[in-house]
Amino acid sequence: MSSTPLTAKTDELLITCVQDGSNDGWPVVLSHGFPYNVHAFDEVVPLLVECGARVIRPYLRGFGPTSFLASSMVRSGQQAALGRDLIGLLDALGIREAIAAGFDWGGVASCVAAALWPERVRGLVSYASYDIVDIARQRSAVHPALEKVCWYQHLFQTERGRDCLPSTGKNSVSCSGVNGHLTGSLTKRPSRRPRVHSITRIS
Repeated sequence: MSSTPLTAKTDELLITCVQDGSNDGWPVVLSHGFPYNVHAFDEVVPLLVECGARVIRPYLRGFGPTSFLASSMVRSGQQAALGRDLIGLLDALGIREAIAAGFDWGGVASCVAAALWPERVRGLVSYASYDIVDIARQRSAVHPALEKVCWYQHLFQTERGRDCLPSTGKNSVSCSGVNGHLTGSLTKRPSRRPRVHSITRIS
């Protein structure tokens, strides 16, 4: 199957995509996750096209040839930004509504788009089920079994890691998990970033 490359300009991005199927087909946006790209869907695309779909696979922000329009733009990976990118893609391509499907970051983008712009998402397929992150809830520990599996995300990707007490100086922090079984360290305390405690529509 031969894919057609295309680009879509949003308010922030020049999104590079590949498209399969007829322009008259029912639109499906397949959004990949980290650290993958659009080829994660290679095996499912022919099946969708055979059923009459117009399959669009964008490179998400920060991936592949998709780029920001200006160097001064904030490189945000917030879930609201990912969802807005998907809606911006539909706007740029002149698509009123589409089925949104994805996994990992792409699942987040699809779920956020469906939650905040339900009139634009005809159907939702999320590999990880409901994939919107409760950022406020992440600041508290979960059941030890789950904490053991996800400790690295809590330490390195959320404010919980940032809130650990200094141990060996102002440029070093250490954390311990539930019952002291999980430990990790950062050699340099990252600079503060704006916090987002809820998902809001970006107009």
